[in-house]
Amino acid sequence: MAAAMKPNIFDRKKQKNILFVASEAAPFARVGGLGSVMYSLPRALRDIGHDARIFIPRYLCVDPELYQLTNKVKGLRVPTNHKSSEKDIICNIKKFDGDKKDGPVTAYFLENQEYYEQRANVYEYSDDHIRFALLSRGALEFIRQQNEWTPDIIVASDWMTGLLPNYLKTVYKNDPKLSGIATVFSIHNLAFQGMFDHRFVQEMDYDDGHSAIPEFSDERLKKLNSMRRGIMYADMINTVSPTYAKEIMTEEMGEGLHNLLLERRAVVSGILNGIDHDKWDPTNDPAVAHPFSAKKLGARAKNKSALQSHFGLPEKKDAFLMGVVSRLDHQKGLDMLTSITETLLHELPIQLVVVGEGDRGIMSYFKELEEKFPQQVATHLKFDNILPHKVFAGADVVLVPSKFEPCGLIQMEAMRYGAIPVVRKTGGLADSVDNFNPEKNTGTGFVFERPDPHSLLVTTIRAYETFRHKKVWQKLQERAMNKDLSWERSAEQYDKLFTKALQLYSRKQKPTIKHDEMG
Repeated sequence: MAAAMKPNIFDRKKQKNILFVASEAAPFARVGGLGSVMYSLPRALRDIGHDARIFIPRYLCVDPELYQLTNKVKGLRVPTNHKSSEKDIICNIKKFDGDKKDGPVTAYFLENQEYYEQRANVYEYSDDHIRFALLSRGALEFIRQQNEWTPDIIVASDWMTGLLPNYLKTVYKNDPKLSGIATVFSIHNLAFQGMFDHRFVQEMDYDDGHSAIPEFSDERLKKLNSMRRGIMYADMINTVSPTYAKEIMTEEMGEGLHNLLLERRAVVSGILNGIDHDKWDPTNDPAVAHPFSAKKLGARAKNKSALQSHFGLPEKKDAFLMGVVSRLDHQKGLDMLTSITETLLHELPIQLVVVGEGDRGIMSYFKELEEKFPQQVATHLKFDNILPHKVFAGADVVLVPSKFEPCGLIQMEAMRYGAIPVVRKTGGLADSVDNFNPEKNTGTGFVFERPDPHSLLVTTIRAYETFRHKKVWQKLQERAMNKDLSWERSAEQYDKLFTKALQLYSRKQKPTIKHDEMG
């Protein structure tokens, strides 16, 4: 009888064990886009046959009873790089048994009263450098000290877990279990690199990434560039859109790390984030007063009237209703919008709805604009989970003129509801929105290149003129609504990425890095 064939670890059809280590993950603890990705991407990978799990801290907001957490490990000792084991930090691991169909995937929680349980927020503490170094090393110690499940790949995300690949390739390089795990470092926003402003670093504080990671209580730990170290030590680097992957290798967008990324460009990739098509579905969204679809766009006009009524604006079906759903800051390009808004309001039959919070100056501007143009402008200047659904279902366009945008979800969510995006050609905006071509009658939105108010003005007028041609506009809406922006599409690309990471790791094609040995 012939010997059984050994399964190929690199076969894309073979189940992979994938652990995402991150600072946040919905529904347990979500602050921004990272938390959303850590909910949706592991689920999408599970749906195509992989065992994807997450590992995050158990913050105060994570209720053990609500999520029915069970005790997995008690008294986990996490070394702090101190020569005495008495300085180890003692943690527990709790486990959430993932829903096999609709809910979150299996999740592990690093529990420590001092660093996590007593904290009301996820970020913005003076000891965040310790909290996230503990998360990175705690995840590795957990894997090392239990035998139930071992990942083939660990995905570390942003600076908060940038030390994880560093630890793995130095402290644990000879560990019989951990040394067989490949790593992917995922960059969601290169602008944040650690507990300091990387644009203003004194020469003596510069971290080139080669030195040993200091002991947790050492002030030098606060000065480490964890983003740099994640890029240096991971087997592969991924960003949240193909265009952003290219942009960060330029001096203009590279935030001081462009040369390092260029050195490692052979293992840098970009995969566009997706959205949950079930959550963002105008046919059965409870926030949408009048359900509709790409095949039944007639009902959408009722949602426009409902949106106008909700914000106290005149219910004019021919008004060009523009929406802004955003964190209100300069990165989002809103200073470009504030430069041209009054001109648009004076010259065209435009209405503007603004939902979001952020920079006080920008918030004040829109509030004053609302008082000056009460028949055309309405605002809701605080965070809201429900209103974006209503805006997307009723607005004609959604403005996303970002100066840079690693991925962006607003434009994708808007397209699902037939709200046509007006975006700048950068990052994920460039990858998800196809510029309207009137000659070929193609495209899903309106795209401009230069980050200046005049380009935004011309593009907004172009959108308005197209809006006046109802049949053309309807076809544009249909194309936008039918575009595949699902996580299922992204998951297939991540599957290929993980296969490549395993192949690279097996061939020992890892970065050659000089470093001090660490205990």
